[in-house]
Amino acid sequence: SISEFSTGDVMGESADRLAATFGISREEQDEYALRSHQEAAAARDDGRLDAELAPATVPPDFDPITTDNVIRDDTSMEQLRDLPPAFVKPFGTITAGSSSALTDGASATLLMAEEVAEAEGFTPRAALRNYTYVSQDPKTELLLGPAYAIPEVLDAAGLTLDDIDVIELHEAFAGQVLAVLDALRSDRFAEEHLNRSEPVGEVDMDRLNTRGGSLSLGHPFGATGARLVMSAVNRLHDEDGRWALVSACAAGGQGHAMLIERMA
Repeated sequence: SISEFSTGDVMGESADRLAATFGISREEQDEYALRSHQEAAAARDDGRLDAELAPATVPPDFDPITTDNVIRDDTSMEQLRDLPPAFVKPFGTITAGSSSALTDGASATLLMAEEVAEAEGFTPRAALRNYTYVSQDPKTELLLGPAYAIPEVLDAAGLTLDDIDVIELHEAFAGQVLAVLDALRSDRFAEEHLNRSEPVGEVDMDRLNTRGGSLSLGHPFGATGARLVMSAVNRLHDEDGRWALVSACAAGGQGHAMLIERMA
């Protein structure tokens, strides 16, 4: 388990408290975790993930690894229900099945000004149009950063959730994702925490993490951000979308969101 450096709390414990605060049930978390694995397995099997993978070899046999091995094709609600609480025992709702796995991995993104890309002969696939970083109380809202970052970046661009074609949200824990979604559609959260008269809006699940996420693909620290961006850009091109929203929570009570626009 990973501890938050600023509070000493285990992140899973923070996720459990967050889920309880928003009234997210164990059943809802297990259902979301199952969805993540099902989406990832389908994307792997039909080839949508191929463009995001590079084979790797590891000792001692150096056999090539060509697919993510965290995806659980065989998982089910029955199996997820049988898992014990992983952090807050005996009554917590976060389990190993609804938590992202700490995995080995790497990713890279080629980022440059458009004029530099043209001069160097590159064809830009997407443009970073806006981004923001936010912070909140790491004791009570460690993993809720996207709920604060998303409205900032949308407002700055004059867009709403209805304008967004693709959404990639880091899945640290199923309970964390569901709490963020609940906060975005909450009148009370909008008024008390965002100083808004209306909620940010409802996230269309058909646009969210449709190739799986960190729950099913793993969460290699330092690589997940670029993986989210790559997934978003590939989805924009494959699904003929214009706007992608990428968001993640981070240690220290941070939150990040960015808007990406498809180009050529």
